Amino acid sequence: MSHSPTIELAIDLIQRPSVTPDDAGCQELMMSRLAPLGFNGESLRFGDTDNLWARKGSDGPVLAFAGHTDVVPTGPEKNWTIAPFDGVVKDGYLHGRGAADMKGSLAAFVTACERFVDRHPKHRGSIALLITSDEEGPAKDGTVKVVETLEARNEKIDWCLIGEPSSTEQLGDIIKNGRRGSLHGYLTVHGVQGHVAYPHLAENPVHTASPALTALANEHWDSGNEFFPPTTFQITKIESGTGSNMIPGELLVHFNFRYCTENTAESLAERVSQILDQHNLRYDLEWNLSGRPFLTDRGALVTATQNAIRQVTGRETELSTSGGTSDGRFIAPTGAQVVELGPLNATIHKVNECVSVADLEALSEIYEQILMELLA
Repeated sequence: MSHSPTIELAIDLIQRPSVTPDDAGCQELMMSRLAPLGFNGESLRFGDTDNLWARKGSDGPVLAFAGHTDVVPTGPEKNWTIAPFDGVVKDGYLHGRGAADMKGSLAAFVTACERFVDRHPKHRGSIALLITSDEEGPAKDGTVKVVETLEARNEKIDWCLIGEPSSTEQLGDIIKNGRRGSLHGYLTVHGVQGHVAYPHLAENPVHTASPALTALANEHWDSGNEFFPPTTFQITKIESGTGSNMIPGELLVHFNFRYCTENTAESLAERVSQILDQHNLRYDLEWNLSGRPFLTDRGALVTATQNAIRQVTGRETELSTSGGTSDGRFIAPTGAQVVELGPLNATIHKVNECVSVADLEALSEIYEQILMELLA
């Protein structure tokens, strides 16, 4: 059965088992389609991560499509109705690992560029693609390193559209114009190990830390604002003890903040230490900042995206900053306007991941219309 260029390319991408950080030839495939359009491709490999910076044009403004070729593991393939890397269209849906997150969007990027350049070969500014193979992994050698490379040579992105699956009920019903920050804490509370029959000779860190953990869980960190929900604190792991007759000597606690622009990583870290100190704990605390919050206010990119969705689908879209982190956290600090728009997120990272064929076709049209709005 023949399919449209968008669906055919999405199938080709899905059939390459690019589990993080393996690109499995996806970027080479994309570049084979972009080069005839006049894109210059630059392969940037850092560690075991493949990255692609492809650009058509040398002038500004620069509209960049950003995304990732890597996918999460499939889990046991016997649990899939259709093998995860077969890339099969059935009953109006394209099935396979990465169909929604985010090889469908990558295919839509490319075909939108193909049609736009064919119709507007002398468009203004530049079109670029920033593609990585480690977004689903540690994200240490991907987009962040490409952005550092671009910044070092003063190559700026003005507008960035990330193809993450942002839609919930219908294509384009939500676009992400920002994301919360993510801050991880790794707490070790020290006690004194001993025999459970002689508690007076020991100090149980589970007991001493419990009131402090309750205080952290009950703390009102902020009330959020117009664009962001309130900051949240969640304990993700608690570990202690070596046996049934032993009072443990240490308590390990991992926790995470998803925080808005009403706080900073520094202010949250300071408040956590204050609460722990108020409970007279002996502790060590390490921090890992995954990303600071960012926000793209209403402006050229948001307006162009809303207009494109309205023109293609007739739908009004909602701005949102919900969900986890994305590679937008590396791009926004450069001054670029950043939005995320992609297909429905209902099946991402799940068994039997799939995406509507009609939605992918419409998504490519939306991307093309955004190009029209900003660069025609």
